[in-house]
Amino acid sequence: MIKNLKNIACIALVALAISSCSKTKDAPAAQEPAAKKDKVFNYITSLGFPSSSIVDLGTEYMVEGDISFPKDMEVPTTDGSPKLEQYYTGTLVSPANAAAIRVFADATMTSMNAEIASAVAQWNGVAGSALRFRIVTSAPYDIRITDVNLGNGVCGSGTFPSGGLAGNLIRINKAYIAPNSFAQRARTICHELGHNISFRHTNWAAIGESSAINVPGVPGTDAASLMNGGQCGSGATVLSAKDKAAVAALY
Repeated sequence: MIKNLKNIACIALVALAISSCSKTKDAPAAQEPAAKKDKVFNYITSLGFPSSSIVDLGTEYMVEGDISFPKDMEVPTTDGSPKLEQYYTGTLVSPANAAAIRVFADATMTSMNAEIASAVAQWNGVAGSALRFRIVTSAPYDIRITDVNLGNGVCGSGTFPSGGLAGNLIRINKAYIAPNSFAQRARTICHELGHNISFRHTNWAAIGESSAINVPGVPGTDAASLMNGGQCGSGATVLSAKDKAAVAALY
């Protein structure tokens, strides 16, 4: 069941960027896009991201380093109909879909199946939350995890939810994180799963990212948060008490 709080804004537990998944807080320099009028670009700016932070990668826009907005994504409407998703930096997964989010690791990621299982178990183990990930070995699936060379300093990227569904893609820079410990590799995957259910970086302000709103009832920063950005290879490897409270509040 979804709690009343789920009808409030989407997460600022909170803050997302390749700083999210990079070993330093610095994401690649944002390129100032030309004046764009497409609906996805306008949607991103409506969420509070400055246009100067939006990087045009051809088939997608990237903001804060590790939040992907595919150009063919379903943009939430404002026609007055009930919404399955909530605004702020993204949207929530609908209650029905959040109860069974199917996660598929493609052939490029099979060597990290154990890390993926560990990451999934963390989210599934949160008391008071109806959110559940389920690992599947073939289509259909809701999230595909794949290996992509994202360059040095970038550990992975996630995708915000859309249309009541979890973000459909996670890219892991497998070769880059391979030297990290098992716990830290699992942490990277767990962190990106958090983005795919709408979480921003908890330490968004400290690492210079755009404004974010706290999950209702779970205020403030949290040095122990697994969703802190800029800590790939060195960050928390388990969800903190506040991380868990935020998941339970939203899902």
